Amino acid sequence: MAFLSSSKEQEILPVVALRDGIVFPSTENVLIFGRPKSLRVLEFLDKTKKDKVVLVMQKDSKVDDPKPEDLYSIGVVARIVKKIKGERGELHVLVRGEKRIKIEKFVSTEPFFWAEIKELEDKVEQDKEVEALIRVLSNNLKKSINLGKPIDFNFLVNILNITTPLTFSYNVAMVLDIKPQERQQLLEIDSLKERLKKEVEFLNKELELLELEREITEKTRQKFERGVKESFLREKKRIIEEQLGERRGEREIDEYKNKIKKAGMPKEVEKKALKELNRLAKMSPYNPEASYIRTYLDWLIELPWNKKDEVEVDIKKAKKILDEDHYGLKKIKERILEYIAVMKLKKEKEKKLQKEKKTKKKREKDYQPTILCFVGPPGVGKTSLGKSIAKALGRKFVKMSLGGIRDEAEIRGHRRTYVGALPGRIIQGIKEAGSKNPVFMLDEIDKIGRDYRGDPSAALLEALDPEQNHSFVDHYLDVPFDLSDVLFITTANILDTIPPALLDRLEIIHFPGYTEDEKFHIAKRHLIPKQLKSHALEDYKVRLTDKAIQTIIRRYTREAGVRELERQIASVMRKVARRIVENGRVKEIVVSSRNISKYLGPFKYSEQMIEDKDNIGISTGLAWTQAGGDILFIEVAVMPGKGNLTLTGQLGDVMKESCQAALSYIRSRWDIFGLKKDFFSELDIHVHVPEGAVPKDGPSAGIAITVAMLSALTKIPVRRDVGMTGEITLRGRVLEIGGVKEKVIAAHRAGIKKVIMPKNNKKDLEDIPKYVLKDIKFVFIDHLDEVWKETLRLDIKAKKDKKELPRAFLYKGKLPN
Repeated sequence: MAFLSSSKEQEILPVVALRDGIVFPSTENVLIFGRPKSLRVLEFLDKTKKDKVVLVMQKDSKVDDPKPEDLYSIGVVARIVKKIKGERGELHVLVRGEKRIKIEKFVSTEPFFWAEIKELEDKVEQDKEVEALIRVLSNNLKKSINLGKPIDFNFLVNILNITTPLTFSYNVAMVLDIKPQERQQLLEIDSLKERLKKEVEFLNKELELLELEREITEKTRQKFERGVKESFLREKKRIIEEQLGERRGEREIDEYKNKIKKAGMPKEVEKKALKELNRLAKMSPYNPEASYIRTYLDWLIELPWNKKDEVEVDIKKAKKILDEDHYGLKKIKERILEYIAVMKLKKEKEKKLQKEKKTKKKREKDYQPTILCFVGPPGVGKTSLGKSIAKALGRKFVKMSLGGIRDEAEIRGHRRTYVGALPGRIIQGIKEAGSKNPVFMLDEIDKIGRDYRGDPSAALLEALDPEQNHSFVDHYLDVPFDLSDVLFITTANILDTIPPALLDRLEIIHFPGYTEDEKFHIAKRHLIPKQLKSHALEDYKVRLTDKAIQTIIRRYTREAGVRELERQIASVMRKVARRIVENGRVKEIVVSSRNISKYLGPFKYSEQMIEDKDNIGISTGLAWTQAGGDILFIEVAVMPGKGNLTLTGQLGDVMKESCQAALSYIRSRWDIFGLKKDFFSELDIHVHVPEGAVPKDGPSAGIAITVAMLSALTKIPVRRDVGMTGEITLRGRVLEIGGVKEKVIAAHRAGIKKVIMPKNNKKDLEDIPKYVLKDIKFVFIDHLDEVWKETLRLDIKAKKDKKELPRAFLYKGKLPN
């Protein structure tokens, strides 16, 4: 598009948007052009040998690619005087403003803005008031220069020598220290007199700020000079006191020296402490740094450099403590007892070597070179188990929560150059324990963060790695501290967010969550007595029946741990306490399953049970959730259509792929299932998993989906009392899955009599309670061909059709390829 002119007043020119500045008529300024549209305008001007462009300001400087509605309508026509290319491809352009304009309309927006413009006339008044305003502005500009306003002297001289009032007002507007919107406001004023008045107002505000800055600077200078004078006099006083032998503070120095000798520090640490003490002795007591050195020495003295809790480890006593404090968790407690046993053997070996005087310079440590990491859902007893370990070992217990920590200094400490510096939280915990071998629990290690202040997880590597934590250096202490005697235990809800380098140093112990039976015993043995005590009900006969506890577990909670269970029991106790207070002393209060709703309200969760009868297209899957195991109904409907597969019920990507794999498996074996070759082209299949508000995902529903889909296609009912779990492949292989314990217990609770699962999961049955194994028949398979006779009502199909069943349902075991 070429430059156009519709009349003397209206032109069509290219437009450049400016973020936060504007050029006034009769003024010059250097602008930086870097955005693609702006650079295209300059390229166009070079090609057409033109130099005029419209400059308008954006309403919001943060918009990178402004639209016409993002620009002010009033701008300036400017002439490009000179261009210089920058290092990053941007252009530094010297422009001179010529006239104010108004954009009538935008003609085009690509490859850059073209706009039809109209020149705006300035209303120039010539009277005494205008002369007075110009004089006031001239005098105030001179004052602002004297107060430190950054204006080039030659530029100021040029402004003051301008004879035309209009040009003077434009040049003053360019040097004012005002916001971009206020500069745009000056540009939009048509009257010279009104613009001058506004400029006087802006310049007066600027003068007030400059005068205030000068006043603050002067006060700061005087204060600094007074401080220098006081420091000089104090130093002179100190030298006089030394000459007279009357130095104060010698008693304090002697006390620190004695404390350092008694602290039992390693030689290099003691040398560092005495060096700092020597600095303190030579320092004026009024020196601010003296208090920092005292705080540093206090930390070094109070740390337990050689203090340890020496308690003989009794593994039988440890087992008793773990059993008393925690119900269930059999495998986890066994692993902890193994850990304690190794520690005991190492200690005995060390004592034997000491007696034989064969200890080496670098003695063996009585610790196991692994860091335990308890992983499991909230409320399963990870932290309380750490306390029990400390109790069993006779050691102090320290807990540090890592959730949300983003600053590396939280672990390593701040350097002493910072005001208010402190050691990291590991050293703080050691000092709090008063022993160098406590049980130190690092809670929520999976929720540790990182940002510009460093990576705390990387800082933890030095503290947790047995190969290097014997010389852990905190930034504040700046000396090595031996952490090898500390028993570190970490906790996490998930492993995915733990950095790999940190995870490599941890021994993972999984907490699978409690079964219903375990929750029942935990409630009876621990939670109810605890809540009776905390609600002052020990002296009253308050009893929760076994069925009431089971009802709370099944109908009011759905979790892997017992926190919500404890909250519900606490809610019952509160209402019991109110009843006692309102009705006077009551002989006995019994909370049973019949009256539990009076205390806790309507049931929160329905008790999922199996279907009333065998149905076509409905199978029962077994699922694992954060709250434990659950049963899952898979529903499949078949209808006339064009071969569409519809999936509903908030299924995740993995579960959707299981549905597609199941359909592909059935289609690939259409002949042995007695289906038509092109059956899918005439049908639509809809797979739905109820409770659509709950997201569902995971591969282990593969068998259940395939069975439900085949049932819907062949019209054979599925046995309602059979639960199934297992991942499938396109060839029909059944793969191993997880969460077996939780799934089987959920099946038992729902009344399922037979459970089908992969053959490789047979080993997982040892974790399941015996009373559950007794009531359920288990069928282990490694191929889908073994599933049909266990899950489908083939007897009904044979009786109804009165002919031989398809091959897939007759063969026992896997069909030959």
